[in-house]
Amino acid sequence: MAIDLLSIARTGVMASQSQLGVTGNNIANANTEGYNRQTATQATLQSQRLGDSFYGTGTYVSDVKRVYNEFAARELRIGQTSMSAAETTYSKLSELDELYAQVGSMVPNSINDFFASINSVADLPTDLGIRSNSLSSAEQMAININQMQSQLDNQVKQTNSQIESVTTRVNEISKELANINLELMKSQGDNNEILDKQDALILELSEYAQVNVIPLDTGAKSIMLGGSVMLVSGEVAMSMGVGAGDPFPNEPTLTASISNKTLNVDPSKLGGQLGALFAYRDDTLIPASNELGQLALGVADTFNEMQSSGFDLNGEVGSDIFRDINSSLMSSGRAGSYSTNTSSAALSVNIDDVGALSGSSYELSFTTAGGYALKDNQTGEVSTLTLSGTELTSSAGFTINVANGPIADGDKFEIRPTAGAASGLKVVMTDPKGIAAAGPTLTAVTANSGNTSISLNSMDSSVAGFPGSATGSSITFTVNTAANTYQAFDSSGTSLGTGTITNNNINAFGMDFDITSSGNATADSFTFDLAFAEGNNSNAVEMASLSDVKLMNNGTGTLTSVFENTKLDIGSQTKAAEVRVDSATAIYQQAYDRVQSESGVNLDEEAANLLRFQQSYQAAARIMSTAQTIFDTLLSSVR
Repeated sequence: MAIDLLSIARTGVMASQSQLGVTGNNIANANTEGYNRQTATQATLQSQRLGDSFYGTGTYVSDVKRVYNEFAARELRIGQTSMSAAETTYSKLSELDELYAQVGSMVPNSINDFFASINSVADLPTDLGIRSNSLSSAEQMAININQMQSQLDNQVKQTNSQIESVTTRVNEISKELANINLELMKSQGDNNEILDKQDALILELSEYAQVNVIPLDTGAKSIMLGGSVMLVSGEVAMSMGVGAGDPFPNEPTLTASISNKTLNVDPSKLGGQLGALFAYRDDTLIPASNELGQLALGVADTFNEMQSSGFDLNGEVGSDIFRDINSSLMSSGRAGSYSTNTSSAALSVNIDDVGALSGSSYELSFTTAGGYALKDNQTGEVSTLTLSGTELTSSAGFTINVANGPIADGDKFEIRPTAGAASGLKVVMTDPKGIAAAGPTLTAVTANSGNTSISLNSMDSSVAGFPGSATGSSITFTVNTAANTYQAFDSSGTSLGTGTITNNNINAFGMDFDITSSGNATADSFTFDLAFAEGNNSNAVEMASLSDVKLMNNGTGTLTSVFENTKLDIGSQTKAAEVRVDSATAIYQQAYDRVQSESGVNLDEEAANLLRFQQSYQAAARIMSTAQTIFDTLLSSVR
């Protein structure tokens, strides 16, 4: 047996050709997204023994592998998820911030214009032209608030649409990954191109949610979203979907289905685009909408209350300028019932004190052991409510009415006291004479102790005993703060009756007013002169002065500050989101560079390899030529 030089040369040529093929493929795919660099592993053939020595028999390519680092790929997926969430949040918040800067600027401007028009009415209370202009300003303010609410509603719809689009793409990817798993199970995971496609799909999936990859012995990979949803298990794919919102249908929830089973998915645990979209809708858009509703309620209630404290040009107690805050068109969407409730109880919410509202939402729950608990979703504060008849009265400015009760053990409801108000705000006054510019004259008897003062809240001419606004009409109240009692007298001094002071308030004979006392007084008297005079502008002056009065959020904010605070909060969130984008992008880039340094194609390196394997190929071919020459010489020598 002799050394087979021709065979050795042939193996060298074949191995070099394989190396050149792998190198050429790397160069060709240098710009292919998701491609992982491949390397050919070359090994020596088993040697043979000739005499006392072992001689090599050539070489072969034992394997072609892709350069892949699972830890680097996992780091890249995590970076992709964080960056995608940050970019989505920043994009949506920037859009909302721009909305508040442009369309939103009309809201506070129109409120200021309305106050200015009321001030003009105070200057010339009998001028019908100025009164008409004031009503027009009120209508424009209501329209601007309506339009702003419409823009927020469109933002919610757009976000819901994006959520649906993302879930559709997630389902497409899950099906593709399941099919790839089936192929890999057939080839035992040795197909580099399919593995590259699988990794590219998983990386894309990590844009939409956090991805956990579980390698299987079969060569396939199971995929989990957010650590809680098994999206792909072997060749079986789960379907993501969007279900009706609970408890509010226009706020869809996320579901996952396999076979005939459907589970609700907590989007806050997903991360990525899906988590960011849900967080934007639930934590930014809905609160902004509730706060806009709080503003609408403040505007309507403030001016309607002021109307009831004065007289219009017809000498009548003023009627509402705006739609009543507890009308059906101003109160839609204030209460939602969860689908898991076992009772048929339906709730409605009545606003009692606009100034006590916070713009927050609440969770009302009932258990037999604990009773009724109201949790503020913004602060987390929990208060216990007591059912009186069919009403639950809170200290947050609203009362909850229970119909079709009782509420069953374990039932839950979401309460949004200010929801629907911004879209329902409307001017209902059509006659400019109806603006109540005039007000009653309040006179304190000179013999009073000086310890007590009163302030009128409203008047109601439909209540029995109300003296009316005819010339000379008046009503006098004598209060005893020591005994918490009062007595009322008409203009002739005849007693109308007595009563009890409740919470420093008297509501009797159509007059509602508060009492402030720095010390006990036994017989302090106050007279409301209800005689109407056309030139009287006292109530309009009071209305105009409310622009700077802190009426909202328990006396901490004005009407316009409610809107401005929302605008500032959104601006602050947008700036913070921009910072998060920069940070997340830097982390992602670092992970990407690490992956590319290992798995990416380096053209300089591949060019060097190309030259090296070309020389190797030529050298092996020269061996073949030499072997052929030797063989020819041998044949010639024996002829």
